[in-house]
Amino acid sequence: MSLRRTTSAVASVVALVAAGGVPAAAAAHGRSTSFHRLSTFPVYLNSSISDTAAAEISTVTEDGRTVVYTDSPGERIGFVDITDPSSPQPRGTLAMGGEPTSVAHLGHLLLAGVNTSASFTDPSGKLVVVDDRTHAVVRELDLGGQPDSVAVAPSGRYIAVAIENERDEDVDDGRIPQLPAGYLAVIDTKSWQVTKVGLTGLAAVGPTDPEPEYVSVNARDQAVVSLQENNHLAVVDLKSRTVIRHFSAGTVTVNGVDTLDDDKIEPTGSITAKREPDGVTWLSDDLFATANEGDYEGGSRGWSIFSARTGKVVWDAGNTLEQIAIEHGQYPDKRSDAKGIEPENVAFARFRGVPYVFVNSERGNFTAVYDVSDPRKPRFTQLLPTTNGPEGVVAVPSRNLIVVSSEEDDASIGIRGTVQVYGFGSPANTQLHSVRDIPFGTLSALSAVPGRRDRLVSVTDSAYSPTRLLGLSTRGVIDSQLTVTKNGEPIGYDAEGLVARKGGGYWLAVEGTGAGKNPNLLVRLNAAGQVQAEIALPAEVADNVTSNGLEGVTEVGTSVWVAVQRAIKGDPANTNRIGRYDTVTGTWSWLLYPADVAPVGWSGLSEIVAVDRNTFAVIERDNQRGTLASIKRIYTFDVPATWTGTPTVTKKLVQDVLPALRADHGWVQDKLEGLAVAGNGHTYAVTDNDAIDDATGETVFLDLGKLL
Repeated sequence: MSLRRTTSAVASVVALVAAGGVPAAAAAHGRSTSFHRLSTFPVYLNSSISDTAAAEISTVTEDGRTVVYTDSPGERIGFVDITDPSSPQPRGTLAMGGEPTSVAHLGHLLLAGVNTSASFTDPSGKLVVVDDRTHAVVRELDLGGQPDSVAVAPSGRYIAVAIENERDEDVDDGRIPQLPAGYLAVIDTKSWQVTKVGLTGLAAVGPTDPEPEYVSVNARDQAVVSLQENNHLAVVDLKSRTVIRHFSAGTVTVNGVDTLDDDKIEPTGSITAKREPDGVTWLSDDLFATANEGDYEGGSRGWSIFSARTGKVVWDAGNTLEQIAIEHGQYPDKRSDAKGIEPENVAFARFRGVPYVFVNSERGNFTAVYDVSDPRKPRFTQLLPTTNGPEGVVAVPSRNLIVVSSEEDDASIGIRGTVQVYGFGSPANTQLHSVRDIPFGTLSALSAVPGRRDRLVSVTDSAYSPTRLLGLSTRGVIDSQLTVTKNGEPIGYDAEGLVARKGGGYWLAVEGTGAGKNPNLLVRLNAAGQVQAEIALPAEVADNVTSNGLEGVTEVGTSVWVAVQRAIKGDPANTNRIGRYDTVTGTWSWLLYPADVAPVGWSGLSEIVAVDRNTFAVIERDNQRGTLASIKRIYTFDVPATWTGTPTVTKKLVQDVLPALRADHGWVQDKLEGLAVAGNGHTYAVTDNDAIDDATGETVFLDLGKLL
């Protein structure tokens, strides 16, 4: 079955990194078939850094040079010049007189659906038509209800708007029916007349209250409409304004998924749920794809391909999308008892003749890319991490670009709404991933494996329990795991430092919350990951460590060295403790390390590595992400042969890692926490993804070359 080119006016999702398979057609011509992130543009640049600015749904103007996005909190649409996609430029905003929910384009006209509702029971909205060259409002059309999605027919003759008239989630736990009912608004672009197409009486769920969520139009001027809360799909002929087919999205049982929010990623559960699709997109004049996000009664955690002619499922992802998230460290465990990764939207486009579907995960902050040359056997090719809450994606095949808009904006934690641009045809960045179904995340330390040129080991922190040691290659493939045990039982530590010992086994630096029930500890493990000893800090230090305690550990001979992340009480500001524990005498001695002063937030140490017996390397970082990140540096210092008191060491800058963190053009991660010199002489670094909890969730793995 061939896939004809169709257009979806608005779609949603994400972008970049990670290698996958190569579609045969393109590979035969020796061309790269991966996407590479070119830029990340925080949309506050169109206003001010203190402004709350979201980028939800986006479109790209007909010439492919301007991104237009909806900013619901700001009641405006925004413009970004991508003439140079590697260097987007702000082009201002335009007030909409309400909350824009979707935007599409028709020639030089921009079409924004705007919610002007006074209340849930008194919904209203309009279609604002804007000239993309002058940014002047050409006309406004009364839609009679609250719009949620706008799509343009490839023929240009019709505009379809899903009028959701959404329910109040605080009423009866958000259950439907809650009138007034939604419908599909159809605009004939010759007359600009608005016609309502009723959708009541179709679904078995809430038939009096259809809530259309998303719409896409094929080359036959047929719109497929998702009625998410009704778990239903309708196909509408736009010329006759009639529903020509409709069917349930169905219920599916999915095994092998994580269903518990318990600080463990264990895909051993099962769900039986209505699909409740959100985004839809045509793949051909018959086939369309759905993102099965779910609502109050469902969500199958995957995506499906349907035949519009028969209403049957042609293909369903089952548990595979969540497995992909787990293997790439992008699984949000805290959503396990809800809707998991929440597939939010889908988009379709052809690049160099190959048909692709892009599936957005709102909670996992990624998009999975599939080659759908055979729509009955889609083939995953690449995972593209993005910033938080990706909603919109628009493909620009004429420029080999994908544009992604992400809506979440919380300046207090360094998360901003962004527009991201990705180019097709360049090699993908190397992305850390696992094999053998090994879940990972929060990699808080890194160590070389003695005697091995190509092996490293990392450890998970307290976001997951029990603590696990993860073995990986220098190519960034996690291929083994070892659970830490104490007295024969798995144990969870806040392990922030790790070193593999030359004599076998490991040392962990465990961060506590200060003195008391949760102390900072130096923990010795044997080769099987069994706890052999827990060593506390001396009282004069333990009693004064803040919640930012032990963050790194290394070993030289009979001495174990640790780094304390931030100054302890009583020490000068912006100084850190470097501790040496003598394993023979059981005594501690301390040095002071002078930390750089961060222009925003704080700075401190997050790793320590022995370069030789007297020289040590540390990671010094601030706690800022994105455009505010300024300190991500590797320093070395030498220690005196003997000392008394707490002398201050002299440090030497080895490398500013910020350029390397910016090199893939993503949102700079704050927690650069792992550093190791492998047996091949290369220095490797890794970031802690914070378990996708108030973070983008992307793990960056860096080969810094022969640095130390």
